Amino acid sequence: MSSIAIFGSYVLSRRDDTQDVLRDHWVLIEGMKVAAITKDRPSAAEVHDRPGRFILPGLMNLHNHCFSEAVARSHTEDGNGRRNNQSIVYTVLLPLTKRGADLLSAEERLAVARLGILQLLKGGATTVMEPFRNTIPEMFDAAEEMGIRFYGAPYLFSTSDAKAGPDGVVRYAGDDGAVDLATWNVLYQRWNGCGEGRIGLTMSPHATDTCGPDLLRACAARARELGVPITTHLAQSRAEVETIGKRYDGRTPAEYLDWLGLLAPDLLAAHCIASSDSDLRLMAARGAAVLNCPRVFARSGVTAAFGRFAEHGVRTVVGTDGYNMDLLGELNAASMISKLALQRAEVASAPDLIEAVTATAAALVKRPDLGTIAPGATADLTVIDMTHPHLQPLFDPRRALIALGNRANVDQVIVNGRLLIDAGRYVHGDEAAITTAGAAAIGKIWDLPEAQAAFNG
Repeated sequence: MSSIAIFGSYVLSRRDDTQDVLRDHWVLIEGMKVAAITKDRPSAAEVHDRPGRFILPGLMNLHNHCFSEAVARSHTEDGNGRRNNQSIVYTVLLPLTKRGADLLSAEERLAVARLGILQLLKGGATTVMEPFRNTIPEMFDAAEEMGIRFYGAPYLFSTSDAKAGPDGVVRYAGDDGAVDLATWNVLYQRWNGCGEGRIGLTMSPHATDTCGPDLLRACAARARELGVPITTHLAQSRAEVETIGKRYDGRTPAEYLDWLGLLAPDLLAAHCIASSDSDLRLMAARGAAVLNCPRVFARSGVTAAFGRFAEHGVRTVVGTDGYNMDLLGELNAASMISKLALQRAEVASAPDLIEAVTATAAALVKRPDLGTIAPGATADLTVIDMTHPHLQPLFDPRRALIALGNRANVDQVIVNGRLLIDAGRYVHGDEAAITTAGAAAIGKIWDLPEAQAAFNG
């Protein structure tokens, strides 16, 4: 059995179910499990003795889009691609990912997927929940190959061809629900449990405005039959709220899902920025969770405050939405934006945000063996180099991590006891080659006339 010993000047452990930072301890991994946390140097086949490291449970990013945000990257900042300052979901992301998935070959789609997984790992994530069009199944191949823990969430749509016209109004077309559910079932049979258990599926109806009642009920029934989480986009724009209100007797998106029986502890709802206070109270009462991605909205001048959701009692975690994929940077944004929005310095504290991407995230996917460092836990670890000048002098490693850390400080990433990132580099592939191939594939989408129109419209 393989064994790895890692020295941590700081180790994030737990005592009485709360965080406890240990000083100068070793973490011993045997096989795929944590075997011990000890003051004494253990015997192991592989030893990493680097003072100044902060060993954390593997960070979990429960909302990300490798493909769609790659299409948008460096095109949609500064308001570009937005019509009447509306969301880019229906002007850029959905139309161009649909076209791009058809345009690119399987190898090109795999190249984009590899580039995304590389960024996630270098950003400190051991686990990702990844919604994507079901015409990009290569996301599973890349995840299995590169070693990340992957909750694939291939989209289901009642209407997969939603586009914003020149007037900014979204028009919905198609009826794809039955076909998409059949595709989801095929992918579940093919991939669930692969990669030594690292690969799983999440039920992912795209959003409240692109999924009708029949599809949403069918998704919920199938997910609960299999015991898998459900994730969707909820109240991610004012336009979505207006659309649902017009269709369903004045209901809000949260009330729509509650009416259909989806607002429950197995629902992980992304964004919720246009949710009212009463919506958030309803979500808290039903046990649903918010997947907060603050930075992607900040680029358009919209506040998505972790603290607002958490203070309503909603279980709240942090994801990157594919924007930058720097989970440490996202946690910093969640902290700062919350403090500004709520005008209180103590909200979205460092321990709370670390808890969000470790123990809380693990609970949402019903994996008590993740999100913690303890004997018997699965050996998913994120190791941060706290010796960088911008993190020194150092008094409190958790505060320093959230207030000052970023992806450049990620030293090691371990999943299932396997070292994937070491000294900040991916150890099982050529980073330059992965980056070049992925960027070239996305470039083919950028060259399309409809892409030029979307970006410059």
